[in-house]
Amino acid sequence: MRLYLQGLIIGLAYVAPIGMQNIFVINSALTQTRKRAALTALIITACDVGLAFFCYFGLGAIVERFAWLQMTVLSIGGLIVMWIALGLLREKPTMDHSEDMSIPLPKLAWKSFAVTWMNPQALIDGTMLFGSFRAGNPGVNSVRLILGSVTASLLWFLGVTLVISVFSARFNEKILRLINLICGAILLVYGGRLIFQFLQNLL
Repeated sequence: MRLYLQGLIIGLAYVAPIGMQNIFVINSALTQTRKRAALTALIITACDVGLAFFCYFGLGAIVERFAWLQMTVLSIGGLIVMWIALGLLREKPTMDHSEDMSIPLPKLAWKSFAVTWMNPQALIDGTMLFGSFRAGNPGVNSVRLILGSVTASLLWFLGVTLVISVFSARFNEKILRLINLICGAILLVYGGRLIFQFLQNLL
């Protein structure tokens, strides 16, 4: 249960910062009916969970087989996670209402896929994060972490949609900034933990 909760917290810190997916979900919650916004959130969640499993069972599976690759992912992954964290702490996100969300369902699904899978940074970050899950916690432990992380996607995207659709008038850039600061701090600690684990294994 502890590892599941750890994966949940790290997953929330990973998915919550305001990036392409979140802007897409926020725009939908601000401009569409609650039912349509919830559907958008579910589609984005499915794309995000698919990407997480792809990263986990892709490079993550390879990482688990080779000790030298585990060490490489722990070190590089830790540095990348810390770099992401520092970027979040510096970033000042802005609201963007320019995205047209009144589109047919197939196009909505395609755009959801595009903002998730066609973002090179998301692929790199996801591979390093979920690869480090398997590198630092081999076997069943990493499975609990990834399950916690994918639960975070569902809770976050649906939660954001519901909160924004109810309190849209009060949602502003200061709230986005606060989300980034909290998530940046969590990821900074996690990245530091990966580096510490790398140094322990090295010594």
